[in-house]
Amino acid sequence: MATHPLNGSARAPYQGAKCIGKADPNERLEVTVVVRRRSADAFEKHVVGLAAQGASAKHIDHDEFTKQFGADAADLAAVQSFAQKHGLSVVETHEARRTVVLSGTVAQFDAAFGVSLEQYEHAGGTYRGRTGPIHLPDELNGVVNAVMGLDNRPQAQPNFRARAPHGNVRWSAAARGAATFTPVQIASLYDFPEGDGKGQCIALIELGGGFRPADLKTYFASLGVNQPSVTAVSVDHGRNHPTGDPNGPDGEVMLDIEVAGAVAPGAKIAVYFAPNTDAGFLDAVTTAIHDTKNKPSVISISWGGPESAWTQQAMNAFDQAFQSAAALGVTVCVASGDNGSGDGVNDGADHVDFPASSPYALGCGGTSLQASGNRVTGETVWNDGASGGASGGGVSTAFGLPAWQEGLSVARAGGHQGALTMRGVPDVAGDADPATGYEVRIDGSNTVIGGTSAVAPLWAGLIARINAIKGSPVGYVNPRLYKAPSALVDITQGNNDDFNASAGWDACTGLGRPDGKKVQNAVS
Repeated sequence: MATHPLNGSARAPYQGAKCIGKADPNERLEVTVVVRRRSADAFEKHVVGLAAQGASAKHIDHDEFTKQFGADAADLAAVQSFAQKHGLSVVETHEARRTVVLSGTVAQFDAAFGVSLEQYEHAGGTYRGRTGPIHLPDELNGVVNAVMGLDNRPQAQPNFRARAPHGNVRWSAAARGAATFTPVQIASLYDFPEGDGKGQCIALIELGGGFRPADLKTYFASLGVNQPSVTAVSVDHGRNHPTGDPNGPDGEVMLDIEVAGAVAPGAKIAVYFAPNTDAGFLDAVTTAIHDTKNKPSVISISWGGPESAWTQQAMNAFDQAFQSAAALGVTVCVASGDNGSGDGVNDGADHVDFPASSPYALGCGGTSLQASGNRVTGETVWNDGASGGASGGGVSTAFGLPAWQEGLSVARAGGHQGALTMRGVPDVAGDADPATGYEVRIDGSNTVIGGTSAVAPLWAGLIARINAIKGSPVGYVNPRLYKAPSALVDITQGNNDDFNASAGWDACTGLGRPDGKKVQNAVS
């Protein structure tokens, strides 16, 4: 029987990873299969319209979306029939998410998808992986867009940074005696519109760690704001599982909840816990987008990795998911990374973080903030040098130039300025320097955290407030923000190593940090 390589599915081992033998043929795993969209051409036309129409764009409700742009029943049935032939079980089928989750053994999946799953050893531990492409039979060729989860390497990192202890001069802002802030203070400094996000739901995507309700109770009481309703949602067997280590993923989970919750305490917060794999990450995102129970109007993602670490099929699947979010009126805010222009890849080249680089994500970069009383006295690009972290940003190698970024230029270190020719990251920014960071509570201790991880939930909280005031979701805000750059305060000082801040958009802080009430007017 003829088989066909699945476009964009080829995998290479982790850098420095060594194959230590075949994966256990009896090991059981679950794999996510994403099928094509019904009426793909009509959907593409609709999404192009969203980018062009801005504030007048009409959002689709969940039922209508599923009917028009979900999976075709025949395509889902073809995957189920294929599974049956190979002895695989169907765990879940979801028409709106265009997803079929299959369960089986390593041996069964090897045979089904023409792969050879092996165990690899690397500096961070071991993982089950594969090399080369996935293969599909005739009946699934062109039907299946992505097959994810065969490889279970950790796909993403959280983008937060703890403040260094006093006396460590690597933090330039700390050396200047910089102040730290509560999220409430930052919302005030950034002139967020009055409100608490009542009636909205903010989705947080988490790939490990957890929260303790007692910590949340203590924290919100200390701020003098009402404690938001926080719900844990399990995806692919992920769960709220605090590790007790504030420097581990608990730091990310608590930072996200506390920043978003302090800014929009009237909003419900749904935390989607999933395994840290490409399949787990995607399933958490699509579950949140199509959640008809919690109905998030904004999603905050503080996890990511350099584009070079992703398969093309995975990036396409996320980008399509974010397009679905745009059609449904869901805003997606994503941290742009904490490792400057190289994004932690040590090859001397520039890299941007994904999923922030999707044109359907609002990429959130980082600043260093100084204030006196209720007034901002200075704000620059966050960059604490090679060991301290810096705002992620640059030019994508995977995504073309969106219409709303046409005509922009990018300022590189050394004074060179050239036309932006591919998707530029980030779009916006906010305080991210750990030395001028956010006062939070993690695993029973009060601490200060920064990183672009804090900026995504800050923007999510602002969008939730705006949605509540407007009475309907603003949805895909990128085109509108680029049409109204004066709604943001331009950051013109600093660099993220290879890119410089400049007047207008730049690859360090995007259009700038929010001037909250002006952002409200621009996107409403």
